[in-house]
Amino acid sequence: MRTFPPLALAAALAATVLLTACDDGKTGGDDVKNADGPGGSACAIGHMGVEVGAGAAPAAGDTGTVTVTLTNQGGACTLKGFPAVDLVAEDGTTSVSPEQTGKAQPLTLGKGGTTSFTITYVRGEAGSPKSLQVRKASFTLPGATASARDLTWSYGEVARKDGSGAAEASVSGFESSGD
Repeated sequence: MRTFPPLALAAALAATVLLTACDDGKTGGDDVKNADGPGGSACAIGHMGVEVGAGAAPAAGDTGTVTVTLTNQGGACTLKGFPAVDLVAEDGTTSVSPEQTGKAQPLTLGKGGTTSFTITYVRGEAGSPKSLQVRKASFTLPGATASARDLTWSYGEVARKDGSGAAEASVSGFESSGD
């Protein structure tokens, strides 16, 4: 069996520790988006293409949906949690609650990968104090530090829960799209 002098062994161990400490799994000191390591960074709204499709509620009391599809135009990133959605009305802003049917699963998107989430709402009666006169929806991605993305709301008024307060609306988790 070959033995190493104690000084050589100590030097090799110190070099290993130094090299390991230098590799933190990030691709650059200034790259805030890589805070979670390669492939695990939070997705940034500025790197997403956004498309909106709606199944608008035709009349008061009906349920409608607004689906937001995101296409990753940057490097690999991860969505962990629900999108934060606010409905902005003439008399204030109200946050939309996540669906209560389950918990959001982390989803990793490569460049060109797509995902979507859906805002489900109950249409309110036009001009009623029991409705929100929504003008836009604003959303942010979980873990992202960038500002929100605004969408024009042209799907009618949104009913308030119990006639006052929060919107009668929910937001789904991110769904896988494509292959």
